[in-house]
Amino acid sequence: MKTLKNHTLIYDNECPMCTIYSKAFTRCGMLDDNGREAFTEISAAHKSIIDSTRAKNEIALIDHRRNKVVYGLDSLLLIIGNSFPLLEKIARIQPLYWFFKKLYSFISYNRKQIIPSGNDHREEACVPDFNLRYRITYIAWVVILSAYVLSVFSGKLGVNGSYNFWRELAVCIGQIIWQVVFLKAYLKDKIWNYLGNMMTVSLIGTILLIPALLANFTPVFYIIYFGMVVLIMFLEHIRRCKLLKLNYLPTLSWTLFRITALAFIIWLSF
Repeated sequence: MKTLKNHTLIYDNECPMCTIYSKAFTRCGMLDDNGREAFTEISAAHKSIIDSTRAKNEIALIDHRRNKVVYGLDSLLLIIGNSFPLLEKIARIQPLYWFFKKLYSFISYNRKQIIPSGNDHREEACVPDFNLRYRITYIAWVVILSAYVLSVFSGKLGVNGSYNFWRELAVCIGQIIWQVVFLKAYLKDKIWNYLGNMMTVSLIGTILLIPALLANFTPVFYIIYFGMVVLIMFLEHIRRCKLLKLNYLPTLSWTLFRITALAFIIWLSF
């Protein structure tokens, strides 16, 4: 690997994804051993160079020789392109560059909903600005994926269930509407943050269901497996509410809807 010297990457040390890939850059020699610095531990000299607000949304890379800063996807392409010039050239071709830039923003603006931290409430924390477009896109993406996987999984439960994407889509959308209606007054300005975390709980459950779809087991197995996944989702929902400094009300409301929806689906199946 060719080392990009005299550069410092300012990464979000409260974000596991940012920590992993920035550490990989230094370990494989694409950056110097001291080529990265945590946002919450940034030196005064570096803080005076970067746009702190923008650096929360897009990872910053400082070029010490030119006293210049690049952000987001461009910073990653600069590091990668120093070792693999062809990859950078390909990634900068339109519309690939447009796609990767949108993908980067999609992940960056939702990263605290994907993997929250107990320190996100601190003033010096590297928390991205709220972006309504990317939050709605994230919620919609999880809703569609969850509805599809659940529709396939429901056909394996052996309770007269059948593949019905639109039914599962209605349940997923209904969950969001239910939580907004019953919790809007309680959640107040945390509503979008909570919804993002709630959808990540659904995403975790969806991902856990996928392996079971790759083989054929008895309906009893699928019922037990589904129960275990729901339990994991329940515990994860509680954990995330604690990180958001919320009480058990969102979890109780979330559970009530899940039970009501499941009972209604079973009733319709007979």
